[in-house]
Amino acid sequence: MTCDCHETAGNAERDPLAWFAEMIPHCLRYAREAKDSGRPVVGICCEYTPRELILAAGAVPVCLCGGSNETVADAEQHLPANLCPLIKSTFGYHLQKSNPFLEMADLIVAETTCDGKKKMYELLAESREVYILELPQKPDDADAAEHWRREVEKFKSFLERRFGVTVTDDSLREAIWMMNAERDCRRRLAELMIADRPPLTGRQLLDLKSIISCIPADLEQYRRALDRYAHEAGDDDRIRVMMTGVPLVHGAESVLEIIEDAGGLVVCMENCTGLKPILEDVDADAADPLEAIAAKYFHLPCSVMTPNEARLESLRSLAAKYRPQCVVELIWQACLTYDVESARVRQLVEDELNLPYLRICTDYSPSDSARVAVRVQALMETVAARQAAG
Repeated sequence: MTCDCHETAGNAERDPLAWFAEMIPHCLRYAREAKDSGRPVVGICCEYTPRELILAAGAVPVCLCGGSNETVADAEQHLPANLCPLIKSTFGYHLQKSNPFLEMADLIVAETTCDGKKKMYELLAESREVYILELPQKPDDADAAEHWRREVEKFKSFLERRFGVTVTDDSLREAIWMMNAERDCRRRLAELMIADRPPLTGRQLLDLKSIISCIPADLEQYRRALDRYAHEAGDDDRIRVMMTGVPLVHGAESVLEIIEDAGGLVVCMENCTGLKPILEDVDADAADPLEAIAAKYFHLPCSVMTPNEARLESLRSLAAKYRPQCVVELIWQACLTYDVESARVRQLVEDELNLPYLRICTDYSPSDSARVAVRVQALMETVAARQAAG
């Protein structure tokens, strides 16, 4: 599947980075127009939620994960202070009623990933309509895939009842085609970073995404970015960095910026806002499109799974492809699944990949930015010393 995006009137001359710099206003306008035309808006909080089902039901899937520190204090009136900032920020938006996407959402789809999220969803459900997708926790169990397939089937039936529609195989296949096209564009953009002199910074690449999937104008801009940057080259003296760990949701990109301000270049983001959800497409030719959708999302190697060998294998593969000179693992404070799993990631990076490793545990507050910057600078100096030593 290749990206086949079409020109949109009034948008053909926009620079892709300038376009995505205004991603939130574009998405807000798109969501409001969709809502006015009768399309439901469905909020999602995790990459495990199959967007194809939401699109096939005629709805608009929008990511609600909070990335603002300004909503955390209000959330801490109801949630523990020593909880993941992503959870607190998301719930803080709910309390403040300050996220227009959340306010217009007809439904919020949640999933049983970490315990903090699960309990936050209970509070959210007191005043919002919330649908829970139950994830299997042991991906290697013989019946885990079938359990997840049944969950996806139940979700499809719920969407049909809730919105008074019929989700057909044809509508699923159309949604699969759209999502595969978007994933293909984003994957090919990420692969530009394989070059010895990547044409983008990691921060720029991170910006080339949207909180709403399959907006036609976004697809056009992905294509324009591919056309433009495939023939450009950037600096060749930066230290190549792989980032792994938690997602860098919109508004929470400061650690990546610190890395690149210190002379690093984030050439690979393994996390959920990077490559993890776009490495695999849905099989568009499968006899049962629903089963194909379930299979793609089941393969996501999240730290909530046990054991999570798939993540380690993905890190091995990506390291071989993107050739990082060091690995930075970002952990949001109190994200216990990623924090505990970091021991295995560090062992893989240092003992098998023979690369320097840095674990950064922080939250959305800028209070420790200077400390993080010092540690990152020390990592850059370690890599530079290795290079000098040959």
